[in-house]
Amino acid sequence: MELQKGNALVGDVGGTNARLSLVNLEDGSLSNTKIYSSVENESLEKVIVRYREETGAQFDSACIAIATMLTGDHVKMTNNPWEFSISEMQRNLNLKKLLFINDFTAMSMSVTTIKTTDMIKIGGTEVVDYAPKAIYGAGTGLGVGYLVHAGGKWIPLPSEGGHVDIAVQTDREDAILKILRRKFDHVSGERLLSGMGLVNVYQAIAELNDHEVLTIEPQDVTARAFASDADPDCKETIDVFCKLMGAFGGNLALNILAKGGVFIAGGIVPRFIDYFKKSQFRSEFESKGRFNKALMMIPVYVISQGDAGLLGAGAYIRQELGYTL
Repeated sequence: MELQKGNALVGDVGGTNARLSLVNLEDGSLSNTKIYSSVENESLEKVIVRYREETGAQFDSACIAIATMLTGDHVKMTNNPWEFSISEMQRNLNLKKLLFINDFTAMSMSVTTIKTTDMIKIGGTEVVDYAPKAIYGAGTGLGVGYLVHAGGKWIPLPSEGGHVDIAVQTDREDAILKILRRKFDHVSGERLLSGMGLVNVYQAIAELNDHEVLTIEPQDVTARAFASDADPDCKETIDVFCKLMGAFGGNLALNILAKGGVFIAGGIVPRFIDYFKKSQFRSEFESKGRFNKALMMIPVYVISQGDAGLLGAGAYIRQELGYTL
């Protein structure tokens, strides 16, 4: 197979913004990154046309990571009004190849191209080459993905692992779940390990402590936890979050024997990374009884690159076009 050279378009499209860039097909580097409002522009197709006009970019292949479920040719965005046919867009843009992937698939693929030396390591030894990898990220929700290597390619495994039952180990955590069960018919990992999860846990802790339960936003929880006069309920919320992130990540590692590493994405952890590194995260990650020693070997890395989604989309299309990652 003759490898295509030049550039491909890559995108990372969410409810608010569409980030577009060019990926160099030979080395995976990005250039000409631009951000467009998903609300102020009529359609993704017109945004891509505008990008071509503004940058003068030449490409005939594209891979767009998108924050919605992909079930066929017709795509309807979850958090913005864009709706389109992939095949129609491909024809209109005169592209040889147009791929759409889930945004967390792109995040998973990013770990094949971002060097671990450019991530923040939290314990463990070194990754085993071509061993399975687990990726999870706490942000608006709780994303989970896996990567396995087969046939010379990295294969991302789609997952809704953020919606599995949450497992806790202490009476205090049991008490928090008991309160959350009154609010939700199913208390999943995402109900605690996400932006709104921080709010849910804070409100449960405030109730347990017989304190006023405030109506606050996720960023308020972290701000109040790390203020000079720290709110004790918010501070405990962060500690619970760190512990449960560790326990959840250790479960993912066991599920797929992730000797290739466990990777944390999402916007929450980088907000207080120094505290996170010193928290009970790692001890809870390794606290798996007879498998403690096995978990001690598996390294955990925090992805902090803002362009990880674009890099992951770039890795995905490069591999589709025959490049070895």
